[in-house]
Amino acid sequence: MVSTLGIIAQNPVAKPESTVISGNARFTVLTPEMIRIEYSDKAQFEDQATFAIINREMDEVPDFSKSEDAEFMYINTDKLALKYRKGTDPRIQEGVNNNLTITLNHNGNKEVWYPGKPDPLNLKGTCRTLDGSDGDNKRSQLENGIISRSGWAVIDDSWNNRRPDGSRSFALTPNSEVGFDWWTERKDPDALDLYFFGYGSDYKKAIGDFTKIAGKIPLPPDYVFGYWYSRYASYSDEDYRQIMSELNSNDIPTDVLILDMDWHWNGNADSMSEGIGGWTGWSWNTNLLPEPEKLLQEIHDNGMRLSLNLHPADGINSHESPDYYKFMKSDLNGKYDKDGTIEWSLDYPDFTKSFFNRVIRDHEKEGVDFWWLDWQQHLTSKLTPDLGETFWCNHVFFNDMKKNRPERRPVIFHRWGGLGSHRYQIGFSGDALINFPTLAFQPYFTSTASNVGYAFWGHDLGGHAFTNDSIVNDPELVLRWIQYGVFSPIFRSHATKEDRIERRMWKFSNFDKMRDAVKLRYALFPYIYTMARKTYDTGIGICRPLYYEFPDDEEAYKYEGEYFFGDDILVAPITHASYDGNTVEKEIWFPAGKWWSVATGQLIEGPCVKNMKFTLDEIPYFFKAGAVIPFNPSSVKRVTEKPDEIILNVVAGENGTGSLYEDAGDNSDYSTEFATTQFEHQVNGDTETITIEPRKGTATNLLQKRAWLLNIIDVKAPKRIEINGKRLDKSLFTYLKSDKELKINLPTTDCDNRTTIKVKY
Repeated sequence: MVSTLGIIAQNPVAKPESTVISGNARFTVLTPEMIRIEYSDKAQFEDQATFAIINREMDEVPDFSKSEDAEFMYINTDKLALKYRKGTDPRIQEGVNNNLTITLNHNGNKEVWYPGKPDPLNLKGTCRTLDGSDGDNKRSQLENGIISRSGWAVIDDSWNNRRPDGSRSFALTPNSEVGFDWWTERKDPDALDLYFFGYGSDYKKAIGDFTKIAGKIPLPPDYVFGYWYSRYASYSDEDYRQIMSELNSNDIPTDVLILDMDWHWNGNADSMSEGIGGWTGWSWNTNLLPEPEKLLQEIHDNGMRLSLNLHPADGINSHESPDYYKFMKSDLNGKYDKDGTIEWSLDYPDFTKSFFNRVIRDHEKEGVDFWWLDWQQHLTSKLTPDLGETFWCNHVFFNDMKKNRPERRPVIFHRWGGLGSHRYQIGFSGDALINFPTLAFQPYFTSTASNVGYAFWGHDLGGHAFTNDSIVNDPELVLRWIQYGVFSPIFRSHATKEDRIERRMWKFSNFDKMRDAVKLRYALFPYIYTMARKTYDTGIGICRPLYYEFPDDEEAYKYEGEYFFGDDILVAPITHASYDGNTVEKEIWFPAGKWWSVATGQLIEGPCVKNMKFTLDEIPYFFKAGAVIPFNPSSVKRVTEKPDEIILNVVAGENGTGSLYEDAGDNSDYSTEFATTQFEHQVNGDTETITIEPRKGTATNLLQKRAWLLNIIDVKAPKRIEINGKRLDKSLFTYLKSDKELKINLPTTDCDNRTTIKVKY
């Protein structure tokens, strides 16, 4: 059975030569470091996909040996040694001589694992929501991830292992009525189903292999990486027009406009007559938005995409207009109708098909680009015991868009619903409190989520919920939150419906600094989008902990507020208040290598710890020396633009590489329709050579010719510059002695050509 869940076909049935059966136990060697362990009293092993795992047919069967004696069966790879007492349940321990053990070498020591062994050194993953986040009070709710300083970690995908929300990992099977995979029962609900990860400190390989069995992390459309203006408020259509006008007049680049839940009535007659919005509803609130299609068209005409907020748990009420209730009741022959409300029944294909055809398609035709599933109701279904509502809503909405809007790249904005949720991309972290300690927790929280493939958390920048008047609109706090957002996966400001909270950044006294942060985000887009593609290819999130690259350095675990933003940028965001209204001192660990401080203009050689000072307009981010980092020019107002010039930032003195990824931006076939340009940077004595390789691949609507601005950092004045062997005219480069920067304007050239720049100092 081949499933189509995910971007490419997945096969949940492992190759026969990778499996070993011993009585009621089955072992599947997936990689040299990963073994699946099953035990069923009925010898009924699960070959269906599950919520967490959708593929078990690996490209290659790893080398392993199998042997046995009178008592034990043994499986050995070059990384793991498994020992199983034949005829026993692995969950039962026989004193110190357990029924099942796996041994691996980790940091020069032998580590022995057995089922049920605690893992206090797990590096964690993420949790469902930051609702009520106040400082780091959500730390204890983080679920275990698939990497650990123990050298091993375990996914317990057994039916009997409840997720933190009380749900279970159902099986999945193709369903012809809806056209994508649907929940189904496990063959043996009492069976043991574990995945042992024995990767030691090779964290990136563990996470990459996890996405091979749990599904790739889909690449979001390009527009989601721009700025999102979002606010829970009773905005009228004129309010939205005014916001768009002020975003434009204040020169704030913006790509997404969110319409929170007051876009609809709340589904009952009283609210519709009184003109107020509410929790669940599907019909436009015409008191606020009398001509919704006209407004949505104006949003698109302004170059923005839009999303509507949903809280669907209360179903479809008979007072809904235009006749959603009537049409669905007819489709379903009255099924699920209770006292004039069609109950929320996404568990079932017939309800799902009617709901999307009658309600969701209608709004999408009006202009809705994607959906915000702000699910805060019951955690498990009232209709199907133990079915997680959060996960199931995510699964259905994402796959419906994938199937029924094939011209677009599927994307939803949603809450974490447990392992497997990474297949649905963009996370909404929820209602965090407004204060510096809560901001300080978010860099750690976001990078740690990469440990379970949840690479695209989006936070309420500025904080969501009111704390006290003295800090609620503190310009410094809002600025630092927005500056952190520049270097987070999704760049979205938001707050709750509270008149005392302001999120229009142009209303703040330090607006110029906030706008500078927004423009930095837009400058970073080519790099961000390139790294997002690498997330799809490798499983490694754009925000990742320091220990991915430096697992043997204790500081990589200690300085948890720092992280890598892609391959070549180190970030240590400011998350506490200044001591004089302008200046912050921060202790920063720099790992091995050389790092250019963009804010302070200095080269720092690690490993070292430095106390550095930053003013309000400075963000602590650091370029890896030698890397080639592509930027947009300052003229870009939408990330969907395709500028005819790209800036290449290079810190001199070290060899390095870089790349630029391009595609159509919102295409569903990006797995094959894309193009990349590679950059090489080599240092030989007093000469630096930067090579822009010919673009490879194919994609629609790409520029055929492009100019490049090469920005070489931390250099002396050049003696000679050559482009493809010819000396460059002095009018085409500028040396800024005070900044130690050399700016070279490369003539517009065909993207299929190689360009080589040599600089002799």
